[in-house]
Amino acid sequence: MKNRLKKVVALVGTMTLVMGMMTGCGSAAETATGTTASAATEAAAEGETIKIGAVVPLTGDVPALGESAKNGYQLAVDTMNANGGVLGKQVEIIFEDDENQPSKAPTVAQKLIAQDKVVGILGATNSKCSIPMGPICTQNKIPMVSPTSTNTKVTVEGGDYVFRACFIDPFQGEALANFAKDELGAQTAAVLYNMADDYSKGLAEAFMESYTAAGCSVVAEESYSTGESDFNAQLTNIKNENPDILVMTDFYSTVGLIAKQARTLGIEATFLGGDGWDSTDLVSIGGDAMEGAYYSVFYASDDTSEAVVNFKNSYAEAFDGKEADGYAALSYDAAMILMNAIENAGTTDSEKVVEALNSTDLDVVSGHVTYDESRNPIKPAIICTIKDGKAAYYTTVEPK
Repeated sequence: MKNRLKKVVALVGTMTLVMGMMTGCGSAAETATGTTASAATEAAAEGETIKIGAVVPLTGDVPALGESAKNGYQLAVDTMNANGGVLGKQVEIIFEDDENQPSKAPTVAQKLIAQDKVVGILGATNSKCSIPMGPICTQNKIPMVSPTSTNTKVTVEGGDYVFRACFIDPFQGEALANFAKDELGAQTAAVLYNMADDYSKGLAEAFMESYTAAGCSVVAEESYSTGESDFNAQLTNIKNENPDILVMTDFYSTVGLIAKQARTLGIEATFLGGDGWDSTDLVSIGGDAMEGAYYSVFYASDDTSEAVVNFKNSYAEAFDGKEADGYAALSYDAAMILMNAIENAGTTDSEKVVEALNSTDLDVVSGHVTYDESRNPIKPAIICTIKDGKAAYYTTVEPK
C-alpha cells in the first residue's frame, strides 16, 4: 500500500506521503437513522467504488473559483484511480453546486450524505458556505476537508470531523499587516470589505488587529454588502484620508470592480488583499488598475519547485492548457489529504479516518501539511504581485 501511494504521488511529483496504518476505536454515536456512523461509512464503501462528495460554487458570483476547485478535485481522483484507487477500489467523486450560498451548502451536504452515501466530503470552497456545512458533517460523522475556507469558525464551529487544507485568517491577516509595514513601508491603511461575507469581514478584522498592534494606523474603515457594484461613496471617504495602502478583502470579481473605480477617483494607494483575489479573471476584470497590487495566496503558479511545476503541467494537460490557480492546487491537495487518510486508516470507518487525518504528515502541492489541535494546517503564506498584467511570486511568509 505504501509503495503504491508513493507511485501515485510520483506520477505528478506533488508529495511524499508519510504512511503507516492507523488504529482507532470502533464505537460511534448513533445517527438519526439508528445506524452508527462507522457502520454507515463502511456500508457505503461495500460497493465497487468509494464515493466522495465535493461541494463547489459552479454558479453564482464566483464560478471561476468553482471551476478551478472542481478541476483540482477531479485531477486528484483521476491520478489516484489511474494507480489502483484507494483500498483497492476506484474513487467516485460526486459534485454538488452550492452557488456560493450559505443556505445551499448544508442542503447539498445532506444530500451527499443521505442519498449518495459518501464516506467523506471535500469543500466547501468559501468560508461562508463551509461554516454552516461543517456541523452537518460532524453530526453525521462524515469527514470534511475544505480546500480554501480560511475563517476560524470553519473548524471551531464545524466540530471534530472538519479539517482544511489552507492557512487561517488570523495568520493571513498578520502576514499581510507585517508585509505592508515591513516591505511596503505603509504606515496608514484604508480597509474596504463585504460586511455580509464571513471571509471578507474576518480577514479585514484580522488585518486591522495586526496592523494597529504593529503601531500603524487604519485611517478609514468602509464596508458594503453582497451584490453592490457602485463603491464611489466608500472610495470618496477613503480618498479623503489619503492612505498608503487600500486593503480589499473580497473576491476577485468584486475587487476588480473596486480597483477600477478607485483609480478613476484618483486614489493612488497600493492595493493589498487576500486569497480571494487568486483567479486569472482578476486582471480581466480589474485591468490596468490591478498593476502593482499585492495579495496573499496558498500557492504561486510561477513557483519553480518540482512539485508545483509537475502539478501545473499535469493540470494543463488534463484541462486543455488551462493554468492552475491556487484554488485548483488547494482542492487537489484537499482531495489527496482525504484519500491518503482513508488509505492510511485501512478502512472507510469514519472514526479511524478522522484519526488518520489528525495524524497527517505529508508534502502536497502547496507545502508540508501537519495539523494543530484545531485541525488547521501549519503552513506558510505566499505573497504575489501583479506585474505586467500577470500574477508573479514576490515572497513567502512563514508561520511563527
